[in-house]
Amino acid sequence: MNKRDFIKTTMLAGMGLTVTSACASETEQSEDAREVKHWVWENPNHEESDEDLQKKYSSYYEAGIRGMFFEHDSERHFRIAKKAGLETHRWMWTMNRGEKSLLESHPEWYAISRDGKSCATNPPYVGYYRWLCPSKPEVKNYLAQLSNEILEKDYVDGLHLDYVRYCDVILPVNLWETYGIDQSRELPEYDFCYCDTCRENFKKKTGKDPLEMEHPDQSPAWRKYRYEQVNSIVNHLAEIAHAKNKPITAAVFPTPEIARRIVRQDWTKWNLDAVCPMIYHGFYRESVNWIGDAVEEGLHFLCGKFPIYAGLYLPDFKSDEELEQGIRVALKNGASGVSLFGRIEKNILEVLKRTKS
Repeated sequence: MNKRDFIKTTMLAGMGLTVTSACASETEQSEDAREVKHWVWENPNHEESDEDLQKKYSSYYEAGIRGMFFEHDSERHFRIAKKAGLETHRWMWTMNRGEKSLLESHPEWYAISRDGKSCATNPPYVGYYRWLCPSKPEVKNYLAQLSNEILEKDYVDGLHLDYVRYCDVILPVNLWETYGIDQSRELPEYDFCYCDTCRENFKKKTGKDPLEMEHPDQSPAWRKYRYEQVNSIVNHLAEIAHAKNKPITAAVFPTPEIARRIVRQDWTKWNLDAVCPMIYHGFYRESVNWIGDAVEEGLHFLCGKFPIYAGLYLPDFKSDEELEQGIRVALKNGASGVSLFGRIEKNILEVLKRTKS
């Protein structure tokens, strides 16, 4: 974030306190009135029978789960889940699109790193990291078309966005050893996007070419430009969803500060109906209690704009008791529920039931 000048006049300080107080009041009221509900991220298993699905989704509902984010389309799964009382949202990969047809037909749509390599031919970190450039109108139109196709289906209750950001310029610290990288500073090969469209747009706006800056990674204006490109994509998709009277949500990085710093994602500016920050505490080498800190920070900056459902990574928890602690600390700090990523076994459902009291 830009450094703020905290030395204000008495009048400005008073105005700031008034705004902060109003925001806190709005957030507190929304927490008191919130209906706690939980979500699950899932890829439909086409081998499961109708009977098994009915039992599974009914058990989810009984445990307090109220919605599913399905990664792939399956009318059968959606309709059975709906019959069990669950909301059914389609989980869509947004900026990270590695379809062979798209790579072959539109390689020019893909993001370019500061050292000049395209995600179409040189994906960073892993082979499936194929990031589109959000500055290109063609990309915006393409994602709008995909969203329209999803939302037109009557069994789809809403749209859930994922990978709606730039590539990680800095990975969570727990992954540095995995990839053999020291990311104490921003490295050019992971810093996006420096394509002609981004450079020309930024130069028109500021008179500067980011590639000609001595330290582009330290430019607040260049960072802000990239935040705004993703914001524009998300808010356009939100208009499409809302025009169809369907909600739109997103999986985002754990806090507003972390999201802006490591993936150029400014999610507090999005016109969503809810957000699921991926508060994967193990990735950041934090304790379970940090989940509550992350929820609190997100709500502070959202100021009641929409609810938070704390995203929890089940393999990070060493026991059922630790998972229960994570859920309770999320709810205590204002989350409207949690969203679970990982295998949902009977013990997980029992933990959810215990947190109702």
